[in-house]
Formats: sequence, structure tokens, C-alpha cells
Amino acid sequence: MDEKQMLKDIVEQYAASGCEKHGEIKVQRVQDNKTTYVEPNLDGGRSVYMKEYKVNGQVYWAGYSSRSGTVYLSLEA
Repeated sequence: MDEKQMLKDIVEQYAASGCEKHGEIKVQRVQDNKTTYVEPNLDGGRSVYMKEYKVNGQVYWAGYSSRSGTVYLSLEA
């Protein structure tokens, strides 16, 4: 499964159940209306760019960090 399809599946699962785990992948909600998230690390931070996904009329922004195995998710308010 490619990253785009994985993110789509995770966003749909989160929208349906609020589940914050998808197998080994963690889901972390960040502030609303974010399209980029800086993931803290020892080097200061790493930018995670998010893509738009629409589920049941709601817009979500989601991006994946392979370094931490985390999907960062933001709602459009």
C-alpha cells in the first residue's frame, strides 16, 4: 500500500471512530487548520507536510512521518 492510500484509510478510520492507532502507526491530532507540522527531534525539528482529505463533508489535513511512525492530523475549522 502506498503512503497516499495509507493516509486516506487512516483519515477515514479516524473520522468514523476517533481511533488513534492504525496497526503500528500512531495518529496524533494537532491544531486545526494546520497544513504543515514541525515534529520535534534532537536536531530541532522536522517538517511534515500534510495533504487534504475529505470524509463525509469534513476536510482533514494529514501527513506521515516515517521517522516516528506517526500520522499528524488536523481538522479544517
